[in-house]
Amino acid sequence: MTTVQRIKEIEDEMNRTQKNKATSFHLGQLRAKLAKLKRELITPSSGGGGGGGAGFDVARTGIASVGFVGFPSVGKSTLMSGLTGTTSEAAAYEFTTLTTVPGTMLVRGARIQILDLPGIIEGAKDGKGRGRQVIAVARTCNLIFIVLDVGKPLHDKKILESELEGFGIRLNKKPPNVVFKRKDKGGLAITNTVPLTKLDHDEIRAVMHEYRIPNADLSFREDVSVEELIDVIEGNRIYIPCIYVLNKIDSISIEELDLLYKIPHSVPISSRQWLNVDELVDRMWDELNLVRVYTKPRKSPPDYTSPVVLRRGHSTVEDFCNAIHREIFKQFKYAMVWGTSAKHPRGQRVGGDHVLEDEDCVTIFKR
Repeated sequence: MTTVQRIKEIEDEMNRTQKNKATSFHLGQLRAKLAKLKRELITPSSGGGGGGGAGFDVARTGIASVGFVGFPSVGKSTLMSGLTGTTSEAAAYEFTTLTTVPGTMLVRGARIQILDLPGIIEGAKDGKGRGRQVIAVARTCNLIFIVLDVGKPLHDKKILESELEGFGIRLNKKPPNVVFKRKDKGGLAITNTVPLTKLDHDEIRAVMHEYRIPNADLSFREDVSVEELIDVIEGNRIYIPCIYVLNKIDSISIEELDLLYKIPHSVPISSRQWLNVDELVDRMWDELNLVRVYTKPRKSPPDYTSPVVLRRGHSTVEDFCNAIHREIFKQFKYAMVWGTSAKHPRGQRVGGDHVLEDEDCVTIFKR
């Protein structure tokens, strides 16, 4: 029996099993088995058969990367060509793009890499088509654009989300606030600071039993489901922000456009008529959470032409120095900062752990 058939068999058994206190342990085991089989399905074999393949190894450039994911012929290549000036073959028939096509665009002084990924098909997570290689590249992106045809946005959105979920990609979610720590002895210690309404202790024990983890500390700091607990134990999930790009709005009415705006995390556009693309770029900037910092030489005005671009969460003065050159911080004495992060309008003297904000100006003083 193949892995796909075993997955189907377990899913059928889960659908047949009624959920109640007597079956919660069994259902927990089934969910854990299902997660392990799916991991087995998407993990490349050691023999090299699951490798990237021609066109899927992309050299990284820029401060962040954005991946275009979607079914064939929804307008990904046309949109990328307009944003970056990079052309991948585009036509009015399916499967035109066959390899990952990288391009670069400059947004507010930040160089951002755009990856046009080949169109994926339903069943990609089960090994169909080139879905495995496509989504493997998508896992490395800082932001995903799911490009949808406005003719059937919700249907395609549901399928693509399922394919990405199957590869361990969690869209517009945060990691579950659960602390999981293995130990050598002592059994399972389960604590929770909030009521657990989505799973009970039997399901927790069933999952741990299936993963053969008899000794561990589990501390639940939010109400999570069994699937989210499995995500914590697997430890290989990727949490990526996503924007749903609803393309081809030039073919619908104003009333239909109003309905599209009700879809969360979505931006309706027309890549052919170049409508509303500015809003998409603004949303992309907000989701990437980038911080521009300007250098200010002593006794000179700041250089606003080429900012040092950092990622929020990694935007200390030390990060700023390292982004310019690794040797600078070794001679660091202190820095003067002007801008949002400074306490005073006339500037603030700070150390290497000071967190910089967007459009701050910095002067470095060496020892």
